[in-house]
Amino acid sequence: MRISRKKRPEKSLIPHFNINERIRVPEVRVLDAEGGNIGVMPTKEALKKATELELDLVEINPKAQPPIVQIIDFTHFKYQKEKQARKQKTKTHVSDLKGIRLSIRIGDHDMDIKLAQSIKFLDRGDKIKPEIILKGRENIHPAIAFDVLEKFYKKLAESMEIKYEQAPTKQGRKVTSIITKK
Repeated sequence: MRISRKKRPEKSLIPHFNINERIRVPEVRVLDAEGGNIGVMPTKEALKKATELELDLVEINPKAQPPIVQIIDFTHFKYQKEKQARKQKTKTHVSDLKGIRLSIRIGDHDMDIKLAQSIKFLDRGDKIKPEIILKGRENIHPAIAFDVLEKFYKKLAESMEIKYEQAPTKQGRKVTSIITKK
């Protein structure tokens, strides 16, 4: 089977707007380019007014009674809406769950590196999931793993306000918890 490497266009960031002859309602409320209310008039009359000004008649709110249209340059309007949508899209951040793997025999320097990593993740808005995997005889002494997690939590709490979303628990051979920023 052939693999298609064609770039498919992304779905448009802005909703579909009816313009000019695509507006099918008999009567509309018309706004000028600055947003001032011109009044309610038949669609054909509003379209004639828009063509006289060499602008487009764009349906802004089709659900209103009567629908609201604006006499503006559609290309400029569309550009502004896309710019606004891109700006809004860049501000959204989906919170991820980042895993931080520790061990019972972790050294102080390694703990500091894991702390720095955790602080970076928490500042970015993510949650962290510190986990300790118990191997061999370590599985008999899970209390040591809980102590390491508690030490990690206390050191992290010194640098920022945090809270447990999930307290430390033992699940099979792992001791895990979930920590978030307050």
